[in-house]
Order: sequence, then C-alpha cells, then structure tokens
Amino acid sequence: MKEFGKIDVLVNNAAYQVSRERIEDITTEDFDRIFKTNVYALFWLCRAALAHMPRGGSIINTTSIQADAPGPQLLPYAATKAAIQNFTGGLAQMLGERGIRVNCVAPGPIWTPLIPATMPAEKVKSFGSDTPLGRAGQPAELAPAYVYFASQESSYTTGEVLGVTGGKPVS
Repeated sequence: MKEFGKIDVLVNNAAYQVSRERIEDITTEDFDRIFKTNVYALFWLCRAALAHMPRGGSIINTTSIQADAPGPQLLPYAATKAAIQNFTGGLAQMLGERGIRVNCVAPGPIWTPLIPATMPAEKVKSFGSDTPLGRAGQPAELAPAYVYFASQESSYTTGEVLGVTGGKPVS
C-alpha cells in the first residue's frame, strides 16, 4: 500500500493438506489447520484487500481438482477446495456491482513441494500418471491461467473455475 496505494490483484494460493486413510485418523488439530490455512486465510485476505481494491481489480483463488474429484485420503483438504470454489462464485456475485472480478484456478495434479511432503512415498512415485497427458504438471504451467484472470483480457469473466489438470475434467 505504501508503494502503490492500491491492490489491483489478489492471489490466494496458500494450502495445507495431510493424507489419512480413515476419518478416525484425522485429528481436530489437522482439520482446524487445514481449514484455517485454506479457507479462513482466503476469507481474511479478501476482506482486508477489498478496502484497497479499485474497480477493475481481480481476486484469484486457488482451488483444486480435489473440489470436484475428491480423493478420500485428502478428505478435509478436498472439502476446503470445494468451499473455495463455492466462496468464489458467491463473492463474484457480491462484488460484480463494484467492478471487481473473482475467479479461481483449479490445478491438479501439479508437482509442488507439498506433494512429497504430505503424500505416502508409493503415491508420490505415480503422482499425475493417471491424467490423459500421463504426467503431473509443473508450477510454471499454471502461470498463464493466473495471468489471464489478472489481465484485462478477462474483463468479462467472473465466478469462473479454470482447470489446469492435464486433461482431468473439472465441473
């Protein structure tokens, strides 16, 4: 704010996940941390940024293919990503009259440090091989989706989900 006096683009991209085989193995602490990192932080950042965001501003949230095709071992994470998609659609309607667009990018599977840090080793080996493209994506392959939503080329696009999934469908 000191440097530019406004916020034109907000990208919410924080995430935390744990892999658990049974619901009984998901602790309340895990559940709280996942929701606070993935959903609460997004809400708080949107609310704070709006005081400084002019017409033409863009909020870009990161959801996941998990929102539409939840893996059972990622139950709380997938639930947060579905919440982010729903929040995005509602916020887009709420902010439309203010000229602020709200969209989300739905990656998956993408090779990030989160994968080996939070998945069992046997799943890491085959991560992304079930996509039509036969591999996990790289973070750089997501960049054009965010650039599109941040640019004026998407000036008539709000409430949308853009999947970058190697061909796996998102709704």
